[in-house]
Amino acid sequence: MLEDFINAIQNFKRNKTRTILSLLGVIIGVASVIVITSMGNSSTKQVQDSFGSNGLDVINIRAGYMRRNRDAVTLVFDEKFRNDLFNNVEGIKHIWYKNTLSSTITFGETSATTSCAAIEYGYLEMYNMELEAGNFFSVTDIEKGLQKLIISRDLANDLFPMGDALGKNVMLVANNVTFGFKIIGILKDQTTGMETSTAFIPRGFYEKKIKPNSPADNVLVQVNNAKEASQMVTTLSTYCRLITGTDSVRISSMQTMLEQMSEITNTMSVLLAAVAAISLLVGGIGIMNIMIVTVTERRQEIGIRKALGATPNDISQQFLIESASITIVGGLCGIVIGILTSLAVEGFRKMAFVISFEACIISFVFSVFVGIFFGLNPALRAAKLDPVDALSS
Repeated sequence: MLEDFINAIQNFKRNKTRTILSLLGVIIGVASVIVITSMGNSSTKQVQDSFGSNGLDVINIRAGYMRRNRDAVTLVFDEKFRNDLFNNVEGIKHIWYKNTLSSTITFGETSATTSCAAIEYGYLEMYNMELEAGNFFSVTDIEKGLQKLIISRDLANDLFPMGDALGKNVMLVANNVTFGFKIIGILKDQTTGMETSTAFIPRGFYEKKIKPNSPADNVLVQVNNAKEASQMVTTLSTYCRLITGTDSVRISSMQTMLEQMSEITNTMSVLLAAVAAISLLVGGIGIMNIMIVTVTERRQEIGIRKALGATPNDISQQFLIESASITIVGGLCGIVIGILTSLAVEGFRKMAFVISFEACIISFVFSVFVGIFFGLNPALRAAKLDPVDALSS
């Protein structure tokens, strides 16, 4: 077999142009598979990074507005709903209520319109948000509804471009009423799951001053295990449907959204990789055609080998090794070119490519299989040649 491999290399050198053309199809196919799978893995990673790992165990419940029948019940997020939910649904770790409002925050001549969330104790900590400076709300801040404010770093930069925001008194306009607040905390820049608000106030203040005795408009359910979040979405949907008689309640989780996005990107990667793999098949067809031509050109060589005692298996093995050698060399070159191309695109687009070593191995093995499969027909043709006919041609 080693002798056949050496002979294959020598034949490649004698027909450099033909060999290069045969290699190109394999190289392009393998490199395309690696680049496309790397792009797919990169897209999946970007989706995961955009969502972050915080809040994967949290489910958001919002009441809808669609009424489908006369018997439909409007869902009210009050303390009764919280207690009933906690007592009737297993696997719940904690339940938070939240209200969201559009507000304008002003300091001196500077103002910024932002989304403000009225939250309960421990809400920010639940999302693993970190403070750049200051403190989170205390239990007293929430229960007494003290006029304290926590803002994001971006909002702090907008309101205080020249100085520190911590400890400053600002004016917050909500529902056409102006309230004074003291900034007690600045949040770090970080991915915070589904939470998009940039300002936070105690929900106790919201209930007492902004909209007295109003129910929450968002319910955040934290489950015991993040892996069970998707199943909990189904459970909560069934629970709310039994109460309201409709499907109007909107329930979502970051874990479910992440799984859906990952499934989409993975499906696209597989489809694109399959398209790229077609080029490997085309390359295999090219190898078969070239090997058939090679067999025709080397009829006398085959006849001499058979006359000297070579068996049909020896002849077929020789040409199979030559065919497989092309795809082995092409596969290795394709892996190198695919990785280098991925790194080049990464540097150009400034996005981290995740090289799939599994894709490298699979594409290489597949390329070798293509070489053997499409080399089988020419090898069998060579093995069946009659030595007398071969020498006389």
